[in-house]
Amino acid sequence: MTRVFRTIVFLFFLLAGYCLSAGDAAAEKRVALIIGNSTYDKAPRLTNPANDAALMAETFKSAGFDSVELRRDLKVGDMRRALRDFVDKARDSDVAVIYYAGHGIEVDGTNYLVPVDAVLERDIDIYDEALSLERVLVSVEPAKQLRLVILDACRDNPFARSMKRTMASRAIGRGLAKVEPTSPNTLIAYASKAGSTASDGDGRNSPFTVALAYHVTKPGLDLRKAFGYVRDDVLKSTGNRQEPYVYGSLGGNDVPLVPAKPVASGPQGDANASVRKDYELALQLGTRDVWEAFLRSYPEGFYADLAKAQLRRVAAEEVRVTAIEKSRLAEQEKARLAAEGAKQAEQAKAAAAAKAAEEARIAAEKAKQIEQDKAAAAERARLAEQEKARLAAEKARQAEQEKVAAAEQARLAAEKAAADKKAQLAALTSPAEKSDPSAADLPRSLQSELRRVGCNTGAVDGNWNAASQKALDLFNKHAGMKLEVKAASADALDAVKGKTGRICPLLCDTGYRADGDRCVKITCRAGYEPGDDGTCEKIEVRKPVAKQAPTRKPEFKELGARRGQETITQAPPARRSPAPFNQGGGCSSNALIMSGSCPY
Repeated sequence: MTRVFRTIVFLFFLLAGYCLSAGDAAAEKRVALIIGNSTYDKAPRLTNPANDAALMAETFKSAGFDSVELRRDLKVGDMRRALRDFVDKARDSDVAVIYYAGHGIEVDGTNYLVPVDAVLERDIDIYDEALSLERVLVSVEPAKQLRLVILDACRDNPFARSMKRTMASRAIGRGLAKVEPTSPNTLIAYASKAGSTASDGDGRNSPFTVALAYHVTKPGLDLRKAFGYVRDDVLKSTGNRQEPYVYGSLGGNDVPLVPAKPVASGPQGDANASVRKDYELALQLGTRDVWEAFLRSYPEGFYADLAKAQLRRVAAEEVRVTAIEKSRLAEQEKARLAAEGAKQAEQAKAAAAAKAAEEARIAAEKAKQIEQDKAAAAERARLAEQEKARLAAEKARQAEQEKVAAAEQARLAAEKAAADKKAQLAALTSPAEKSDPSAADLPRSLQSELRRVGCNTGAVDGNWNAASQKALDLFNKHAGMKLEVKAASADALDAVKGKTGRICPLLCDTGYRADGDRCVKITCRAGYEPGDDGTCEKIEVRKPVAKQAPTRKPEFKELGARRGQETITQAPPARRSPAPFNQGGGCSSNALIMSGSCPY
């Protein structure tokens, strides 16, 4: 009863897991339309689009898409019908993808996909003989979560070269034009960025499609990152000549084209822990149904090989049981015929059948023993591998513990060494410097930095004097700061060090001008002289002005005679120009002149 119960429980969980995985897969419906146009009526045949379309169709099918429709070499009517029919599939889907490989063309900023029967003799034919990219976007519009259009259509288009212009102002571009989707959760991927062409490559498929098939359907990989990998691969394979580009935007969550595979929760020390448990349960039950169910759930891997060996053992046992039953029945038939006195021929036939059945039974016994031995050997190998893995895990755990302990010891040793070094430095530091070990060098360092930025013209001697304060004040003025100038500080040093170039302007004496970090004498041509602003100014010539002789005030000599209360003064005689010495006046010495005996 217990055996039956375990079988039922095991099968229940297997079925539940199967239904769960099936439900997860059905939770998101994905559809794709693949179009590859190679055989053009009015243009040379393109080899790769048909191959590229086949590769992408197989890629999407392998990724588990619910519907993948592959269409090749479509005419304009067929393309319209294919897009129209795809709308119905996209309506109840979560993800809708259209991939197109073939010719594309840009006219007046609008992109068009070119069917194989397009003629495009004139520029206005594009409106009737091709399908616009906007029409393609309408076909993916109904999808609920993601709308993706991939265009490997940026080739060098022969239609653009031969097309006649009906209006000179109508522009026909190279490659495809830039586009901005208006619908949310919509991406448009170009094989090459707007305005440039893409290469078909030298192989069976284009470089863009090869990279696309490799990256975009990786389970759990965000689509934007996948296209980033595609870009890197194409740039590398084309020598940076072709750069794929993606237009549109998505939200903040990862948007994989293929959901990630479910990951077992909880500790992951043994990646095969769940498989091992299921195998051990199946080993206890040991029936064909259980092993077949196990192999449906785990078709590959180490435990799958063990299950196949167990299944062969069960099959050998079934063959053995069948052979035993046949041998028993043959013996019974032989005995019955002998008892009934049957004909000699019938008895001989029955005896031969019984012998053959017995030989088959013996062979089945041997085969069963062989398979049983193989299964036992496989089980021993499994247990040995399991023990080996356990020991390896234990060894790894111990190594990790030792690594952690060594790291902790190294940390403690480093902290001790740092503390010892700090103590040694503290012992060597003078009392004045203990409060601030860098105080002695701070003024000198600040003076040096102020000189570097052009603010200090004094000495760098560590003496924070008035010149140093003036230099820091100049720095404040020209750097727009308000640092304290009375004493050197670490904040001021950091502020000056933060300036990489000259801050204070170079001031030169009159007649000199600044040249980089030095003053050079100003040299002016003839007739010019250095001005106050450091430029050469023309010399102004001033005419001489005649000077008048100063007018002398009359001098009065007090006679000293007093009459009554009045003092009489007499004006001296008018002064005459002095006669030359020793000429007619008889004055021969300065004494006579000074005594007044000589006339003037």
